[in-house]
Amino acid sequence: MKRVYTLYRVSTKKQVNLSENHENDIPMQRGACHEFVKCRQDWEIVKEFEEKGVSGFKVSAKDRDAILDLQEAALKKEFDVLLVFMFDRIGRIDDETPFIVEWFVKTGGVEVWSVKEGEQRFETHVDKLTNYIRFWQASGESEKTSIRIKTRIGQLKLDGLYTGGPMPYGYRTVPSGVRNRKGKELKRFEIDLEQFVIFRMIVEKTINNGSGCYVIAHYLNDQGYRTANGSRFTSMAVRRILSSSLPRGLTNEGETSEPLQKLKIISEEEAAQIDEILRQRTVVDEEKRRIAMKTKGQAMLSGNLFCAHCGGRMITSHHKDHYFRKDGSEYLKDVLKYRCYHKTNKLCECDGQTSYIAEKVDEAVRQVMRQVFMNMSGAPEEDKYKEILKKQQAAHAAGKRKITLEMDKNRRQLEVLQQEIGKSLLGDSLYSPEDLKEAISVIKARIADGEERLEKLNNEMNQKKEMTEAVLPAYRRFKSWAEEFDSAPMEQKKMISCQLFERIELGQDYTITFHMNITYQQFCPDWPSGDHIFKVA
Repeated sequence: MKRVYTLYRVSTKKQVNLSENHENDIPMQRGACHEFVKCRQDWEIVKEFEEKGVSGFKVSAKDRDAILDLQEAALKKEFDVLLVFMFDRIGRIDDETPFIVEWFVKTGGVEVWSVKEGEQRFETHVDKLTNYIRFWQASGESEKTSIRIKTRIGQLKLDGLYTGGPMPYGYRTVPSGVRNRKGKELKRFEIDLEQFVIFRMIVEKTINNGSGCYVIAHYLNDQGYRTANGSRFTSMAVRRILSSSLPRGLTNEGETSEPLQKLKIISEEEAAQIDEILRQRTVVDEEKRRIAMKTKGQAMLSGNLFCAHCGGRMITSHHKDHYFRKDGSEYLKDVLKYRCYHKTNKLCECDGQTSYIAEKVDEAVRQVMRQVFMNMSGAPEEDKYKEILKKQQAAHAAGKRKITLEMDKNRRQLEVLQQEIGKSLLGDSLYSPEDLKEAISVIKARIADGEERLEKLNNEMNQKKEMTEAVLPAYRRFKSWAEEFDSAPMEQKKMISCQLFERIELGQDYTITFHMNITYQQFCPDWPSGDHIFKVA
């Protein structure tokens, strides 16, 4: 009796156990293989392998446990026949799977059979060519299917249609009037006005008040608000809401369209501010963080004040000072102070003061900020920045054109090498299949490198474009700070000072050094080119 091992594979987990008539599910493959073996009296199925949700096009054989186990069993002579429903169940990679099949026959010493296509032999050059062409066609079909599905899903997203997955906060779905090929009506996104109000509340508290995700979640829960599924808000839920792509008018891939722009509920400027705040509040960025982790409390500079002597962060603490009246009676006064964290905890040799009165420092900073706002210049020339952007785009286009030409050349070489494989299998080529496989790998690596360089170039251009286009919004933001600073609540004053100054250093005798954010320094012609030092009287 010939010992038979079978292999069943499906690309998606939805295909694992569908109806019996489905041409790709595992029950159908198993049934067809068992019927095929019944017709051969000297065959017996002794072991069955299943791969559920494994793509034969995307996953290499070296990463598939079933293929590795089958190869090991073949070397141990544990079976005589490998049976599959169709050969593409073994794989769909044109420069790999044909050689896997050949390995089983020549090295493993087993017969490879397909219910639909019979036995794959390697007795002649025609057999080798047939083997290669079969998997070359399967690879092409998989690639076309993948492109077609990705393109279709991408287009649905750009049309503002719901394609599955968690529902972004601030939206609901309604019938779209569009039907898919199965006749099922698709749904489109629509702004949910009730959730929109809460969404805007989260945005305002993050940007203007500097409230963290935990504080916002606690506030929303206390006010009786709930998430879309009726649950209490958590800090992670608030963070996901702030980071979501759809409210920014974008897909998850960063693309946009007119329908998505109509669904936009936060501006690009607000999105950039939110991203910067969230980034600085991560533990990874602890050393560079200047935005306070918490905005509660009376100290205005918490999070952005550093010791001028050791560079350590200044922390706040309450201290009770003792005073005596003329009549001899004693009274206590609660004084908020800034303390050098390093010196307080004896972490280094700091020659600065241990503590400073917070109100004295804050008032000095407020004076400097009022002076900055009073001396702000007019709006920058828009044409100047447009000209800079135009030159940057021209340089980007030239670099992109050069890389694209290199990639096109490599793709043509790849096509020639792939055509040469067929000749090699027929014995009409100067190169062996192994040499061609190695050469193809090199060309594919070059193409991948070109794609990586192209992506990097595009990202750099996008960053330059964002920086250039951010000038005018930055000026408007700077102007609004000037108008509202004195009347703003403490939380907002903290956020303004954190964003206006990269860093504020406090030294002996209340000497304050200001490092202004370069984005806003361009609007202050009277500000020194370097750092500004202010000494409290």
